[in-house]
Amino acid sequence: MRKELLILILMVSMLNIAFNARADWRRYVWTYEYMTMRKGTFELETYVTSEIPDVNKSNVNTVKPLLELEYGITDRWDLAIYQLFKVSNKSKETDTEYDGFKLRTRYRIGEKGQFILDPLLYFEYIREEELSKPNVLEAKLVFAKDIGRYNFSYNQIVKQEVDNRGETENEYAFGSSYELSRRLRLGLESKGNYTKEKFYLGPSVSFAADKFWAGLGMLTGMSAKSDDLQVRLIIRYPILKSLFFT
Repeated sequence: MRKELLILILMVSMLNIAFNARADWRRYVWTYEYMTMRKGTFELETYVTSEIPDVNKSNVNTVKPLLELEYGITDRWDLAIYQLFKVSNKSKETDTEYDGFKLRTRYRIGEKGQFILDPLLYFEYIREEELSKPNVLEAKLVFAKDIGRYNFSYNQIVKQEVDNRGETENEYAFGSSYELSRRLRLGLESKGNYTKEKFYLGPSVSFAADKFWAGLGMLTGMSAKSDDLQVRLIIRYPILKSLFFT
C-alpha cells in the first residue's frame, strides 16, 4: 500500500508543476490519431490502466500507472519517454513494481486534408524491467479522417522482439468519435491482437479544459482469451515551453 501511495503522490506532484498553457486535445485513450506536439513545447501525460481478467473476481486485477513526457521537435515530429509501473492485486497480496520504460517518436506526413486519409508514422522501443525479457520494437501506421464533427482513426500495429527467437505480434486499434461541443467528445474504440486472439470494444469520452485534457475509456473483452474488462484514464497537462525555440 505504501508503494502505491508513493506512485500516486509522484504522479500528482508532477502534475502540479503545470504552467499556464493549453493542452492539446486528444479524442481517444487507446487509438492514436493524426496529431503531434507543437514545436518547442513539453507536455506531461499520466495514464492509469486497470485490467480485470474475470469480473466475477474483480479483486484480482492489474493496475498499470504510466508517466509520459512529450516534446515537439517540429510541428510534425515529436519524441516521448514513458516510465512504467505495475500494481498486481492478487487474492491475498499486492505487489507494486517498476516495470520498465519506453521511447517513442511520431511523424505526421503532410498536412490535414492533403491526402484522402491523413497519415502518421509511429515508432517505439520498449525495455521491460526484467532484463531476461527481450527488447521490443513497435511500429504503427496511423490513418485518420475528419468528416464534419466526426473523426475516424485506424492503427495497424506490428511488435517485434529483438532476440534470437524474434516473435512478432500483429495488432490493430480503431476509434470513431463525435464532437458534442468544443470541450466534449464521445467515442467508440476497438483494439485487438491477432497473434494472441484478444479483441476488445467499448466507449470512450474526452474532455478539454483550458489547461488540461482528460480521457476515459472502457473496453469489454470480445474473445475467450481477452480480459473481461479494461479501463483507462489519461490526464494531459502542458508543463513548459522550450527555451530553445521562440
